[in-house]
Amino acid sequence: MNYGLYLSASGVMVNSHRQDVLANNLANVNTAGFKPLFTDARQRPAESIEDGPVDFGLSNALLDKLGGGIFGKDQRVAFTTGAPVKTDRDLDAALTTDNAFFAVQHIDPNTGQEGVRLTRAGQFTTNAAGELVTQTGQRVLNIDNEPIEIEGRPVITRTGEIRMLDTQGNLIGREQIQVAQADLAKLRPAGKNLFEMRGGDSRVLIEQPIVLPGHYESSGTNAISTMMDIVSATKAATGNAKMIQYHDQMLNASINTLARLA
Repeated sequence: MNYGLYLSASGVMVNSHRQDVLANNLANVNTAGFKPLFTDARQRPAESIEDGPVDFGLSNALLDKLGGGIFGKDQRVAFTTGAPVKTDRDLDAALTTDNAFFAVQHIDPNTGQEGVRLTRAGQFTTNAAGELVTQTGQRVLNIDNEPIEIEGRPVITRTGEIRMLDTQGNLIGREQIQVAQADLAKLRPAGKNLFEMRGGDSRVLIEQPIVLPGHYESSGTNAISTMMDIVSATKAATGNAKMIQYHDQMLNASINTLARLA
């Protein structure tokens, strides 16, 4: 076994995965309320150490000092609040604190079961039924976990209340957008700019949310730093790939040249 070959291969895999994560962040640089993902690496112990007390005869004091390469760690989400972008649209709303989310309805495509997802994307619109929905079609929920039906002209207040006015400016209805906080450590990206709650529903209703009407929250991706990180990951992956080529050349020389001379 060429030990260096496996060490270099682990570097290629981890940095290739890092490239994929960063590329996804960059692709969402203009997505409202998007939260970028980050992935770290951790050192893998040498095989003889990783196997514990079981000795397969593979232990080598010199190789053990090299370690076992690296592993990719779990992805983590940066929940830092993005800068608000002014639009003056009636149905745009931005959240101003890190642990605050709009609650939206989620229907499992496989089972049809209804659930709840969380999002920071406040560029709302209405569907054909007049219900308040996200840009990807999820119905926004009120504090009773029911979809919100829009009538007349909607006006969102700084507390997340939607006041519906007729053509004369008279109040004809009102709804409260559900804004909740959750255990950030248990939130995982679920596609369509949504988060799912692992381990059960951990929502806690925020009774007096702070909402910025006529704005949406910008993406948390910094285009410049992300591009620099992609370049760094590419160099690391390329460097490890070249090391694999060197190991392959040495193996070729060992088998086809040195062995023939012997």
